[in-house]
Amino acid sequence: MIRVADLPATHPGRRLLTKRTPFFAAPNEPRCSYCAYVPTSWTPGAELPVLVAVHGTGRSVGELREGFIPFAEQHNVIVVTPLFPAGIDDPDDVHDYKLVDAHGIRFDRVLLGILEQVRFRWNARVDTVLLCGHSGGGQFAHRFLYLHPDRVAAVAVGAPGGVTLLDDSLAWPEGTGDTRQRFGITVDPGAVARVPVLLVIGGDDDGRADLAVMGDHGHSRPEQLDRLAESLTRHGTAVQQVVVPGVGHSAPATRPPVVDFFTGLLPG
Repeated sequence: MIRVADLPATHPGRRLLTKRTPFFAAPNEPRCSYCAYVPTSWTPGAELPVLVAVHGTGRSVGELREGFIPFAEQHNVIVVTPLFPAGIDDPDDVHDYKLVDAHGIRFDRVLLGILEQVRFRWNARVDTVLLCGHSGGGQFAHRFLYLHPDRVAAVAVGAPGGVTLLDDSLAWPEGTGDTRQRFGITVDPGAVARVPVLLVIGGDDDGRADLAVMGDHGHSRPEQLDRLAESLTRHGTAVQQVVVPGVGHSAPATRPPVVDFFTGLLPG
C-alpha cells in the first residue's frame, strides 16, 4: 500500500490522494469501502486528526463528505466517510451495519481496519477520532462508542430511530447485557462516560410514521434521543442536547451544531 509521504511532490498520486480521494475497499471486508477528504494543509510530516462521519440508511456518502470539507480545511482534519453498502448477504437489507454485527461481519472491526489504513497512508492520528452519524449513522456511532470508548475522542449522534441503553438487564441491541458473549467486549460505562456526547435532532423530526413502516411502533425519534440521553447521563457522561427549530429529518440541516461541538473540542 502506498504511503502518500513516499510519493514525490510532483507525482500524480499526490493529487489523487489529497483533497477528495477515490473510494478504497475496506482492508478486512472489501464489500465495504471508504473515501476521505485530506485538507490542503496536509504535508508528509503532518499528523492530522480524523473525523469519521457515518452515513444513514440512504448512504449519501458524497454529500456527507462535502458537508464536512469546510470543517476539514478550517481545522486541518482528515474526514473519513465509510460506506457500508446495502444488501450484503440479504439483497433487501438496509439496516445491518447499524447494529454493528450481521452475517458474520463486524462493522466496528471494519471501521477499525479502515482507520489503520488511514493512519498508514496519510500518517494520520487515529488513536482516538471524532465520530458522528445521523439517523442510521447515529445508531452505529453510539454503539461503536460503547464497544470502543478508548478509540473515540467525542461523538455526535443525530436523530437515531433506535438506541441501545447502558443497561445490562437488556440484550443487544436494546441494552448491553450480552456484549461479552456477542462481541467479546464488556461495555464499561465509566470508560464511555469519559467521552463527551452531543445528541442533536430537528425540531420537526418526529419520525413515528417512518419508524412504524419499518416495524417499530414504539418511540418517536425525540423520545429515543431522550432515552439515550437519560441512560448516558445516569452513568456520568457529559451530554449536550440540541434541537434545531424548523428542521425535519435532515443530516445537512442538523450539521451546524455538530461542527460547533467538535470545533469547541479542538485545540486552539
